[in-house]
Amino acid sequence: MASLCLNSFPVPPSSLPRKPTETSLSSSSYPSLLVDNNDNNYNHSALKPIVVSGDPPTFVSAPGRRILAVGDLHGDIKQARSALEMAGVLSSDGQDLWTGGENVLVQLGDILDRGEDEIAILSLLRSLDKQAKANGGAVFQVNGNHETMNVEGDFRYVDSGGFDECNDFLEYINSSEDDWEQTFTSWVDVSERWKEDRTMSKSYWGTWNLLKRQKGVIARSVLFRPGGPLARELARHSVVLKVNDWLFCHGGLLPHHVAYGLERMNKEVSEWMRGLHENDNAPKMPFIATRGYDSVVWNRLYSRDAPDLVDYQAKQVSSILDETLQAVGAKSMVVGHTPQTTGVNCKYNCSIWRIDVGMSSGVLNSRPEVLEIIDNQARVIRCKRDRHSELQAAAYT
Repeated sequence: MASLCLNSFPVPPSSLPRKPTETSLSSSSYPSLLVDNNDNNYNHSALKPIVVSGDPPTFVSAPGRRILAVGDLHGDIKQARSALEMAGVLSSDGQDLWTGGENVLVQLGDILDRGEDEIAILSLLRSLDKQAKANGGAVFQVNGNHETMNVEGDFRYVDSGGFDECNDFLEYINSSEDDWEQTFTSWVDVSERWKEDRTMSKSYWGTWNLLKRQKGVIARSVLFRPGGPLARELARHSVVLKVNDWLFCHGGLLPHHVAYGLERMNKEVSEWMRGLHENDNAPKMPFIATRGYDSVVWNRLYSRDAPDLVDYQAKQVSSILDETLQAVGAKSMVVGHTPQTTGVNCKYNCSIWRIDVGMSSGVLNSRPEVLEIIDNQARVIRCKRDRHSELQAAAYT
């Protein structure tokens, strides 16, 4: 897919020391060919391995890598594939092959709700992660508010097809003789066939759909409840992730989140999703990360562009953002959560990038856009046919 890449901004290097408890994703180095959608080639040879700290991942050192960030997907696998192909990390032949070499892909959460292929997208990303690691690259996800809502049992925004997919997937894993990883990663290959079979059966069964819907709700509860198969899958991912000098989270990080501890938040959310707090007196849900308007997954402070936002309020927001970035040793933050009708953009001297463009057909059905970071420069990859031809933003200082 042809694309137009706009606006590059240099980012000063960071001197933040690495964190302990590091795990290498790759013990060997491979030459990589990093290709964008303007046919620009980036050759890196003998790259150092990607090093991950924290479980789930919190700090990542990925020297020399091209970093691609993709925003909210909300159950739309067609748009998800378009975005990944545009980023140059997914084959366009329908084989769902990793083509990103040693690139690093970060997805900003809200894969769930408002669409009918949520599990298929999760399966696709897990498959790509496995392939990426074999090539010296990596795929990371951060959980958003819709992931935490579903683990909590809040299904208000689930598409009817989403319930159907849960019912199909539960039946699929119960009948599979393979291990979990093989079963889960293969779902993206067979989900379309299951959907077609289900659609055909609807024309014959009529009122049977009511019972099937009830089964879908029960299936979703089994899959996403704390300790459930898909809740445990989500528990592999963070709510905040730092890759090199770049901070990634769904809603937005604030100073009190940093003071609480990034690894601590990630660990507590992961343990809650895995169901480790069900039989003790610990809080069932890490409130600071997952609940409330100022939690990591719900915060919209950096994404507001209300016309009545007066100058002193904007300065306050900028000051809070600067304090947060300095506290964690980052140069910029990348967030999703709030659809940007003007496309991917940055604000506050490009200390914050907002990359949720509402691409899902269940949201705005807008054309996909991707944030690309190469050698401390950020730019937007978007389709040439996109009506948004310019991105107004200030360069870093």
